Amino acid sequence: MLKRALCVLCSLLLAGGMAGCASTPEVRTVTYMDAFDTVTTVSVYGVDESAFASQQEQLHDWLMEYHRLYDIYHTYEGVNNLKTVNDTAGGQPVVTDARIIDLLTYGKHAYERTGGRVNIMAGSVLALWHECRTQALEGGAATLPDTAALQRAAGHTAMTSLSLDAKAGTVCITDPDARLDVGAIAKGYVAEQAARYVQETFGWKHVLLNVGGNIRTVGGKTADIPFTVGIQNPDLTAAQAYVATVKVTDRAVVTSGDYQRYYTVGDRRYAHIIDMDTLYPATYMQAVTVVCGDSAQADELSTALFVMPAEQAIAYINAVPDAEAVCILADGSLRYSAGFEEYL
Repeated sequence: MLKRALCVLCSLLLAGGMAGCASTPEVRTVTYMDAFDTVTTVSVYGVDESAFASQQEQLHDWLMEYHRLYDIYHTYEGVNNLKTVNDTAGGQPVVTDARIIDLLTYGKHAYERTGGRVNIMAGSVLALWHECRTQALEGGAATLPDTAALQRAAGHTAMTSLSLDAKAGTVCITDPDARLDVGAIAKGYVAEQAARYVQETFGWKHVLLNVGGNIRTVGGKTADIPFTVGIQNPDLTAAQAYVATVKVTDRAVVTSGDYQRYYTVGDRRYAHIIDMDTLYPATYMQAVTVVCGDSAQADELSTALFVMPAEQAIAYINAVPDAEAVCILADGSLRYSAGFEEYL
């Protein structure tokens, strides 16, 4: 799976402070290294150790099912996944799992809500940047995508080329040169589904899920103690590791930033979040963190805000119910949405 159209690094403050209080139940933590080509950490409070051992294995198997379905780079025997859909672009509809159709349906709605700033059909453009970034990071020449190639690819990003038939269970890309890339929403979407899964399947009530930096909490550490999440300073050389910490209960905390997934050409850094208006990496922000009740929505919003000028971004988030954000601008200054400080 593509390493997201956005990058996140929110660090969890589970040790120290309230985590050490006698009133806080013991925490069980497990880390998975293989789901979505990233690090996934699950911390659960107040569960039996022996039950947790088997439950976390079941959760891992569940996550790996989503990993295989949403992978755009690898095929798996007996699985029609997103790579299958991309590989058959311009051909016949592909019978797929309902979980793929659900994700792509969400992606279509995200496209409409954000005015095209979140576009799961932008794979043809994103692939060009991905190829150049991968080449540079693997020791090859650091180059930019060809401008003409970017412009040609941009002509194959129409959402109308994606056809979904939930009743028949099929997905079809009608444009043979178009490609799906769900990096802007997939991890946030899966984190949200995982939060529902662990509640319904295991009865977990106090959980912190971190799917590659997409953080979703179920309840707090206890009924009275919220989780504390640190928002990473984009300046990784700074003495202050976090620009802020937030206290959250039943919330998602998702960050899009330019400071982790990037490569350098000459003396300029090119990050992975592409502004589809320019076809180049967005430069308005260093990072955007969104706090809201749904991890998929937080993922969507953080990407959309990242490619907007600051004033537009703040006006946009202020119009979204039950969602707040902090924008770290290119000059390092912070801009809060109207209600963000309530989480500090």
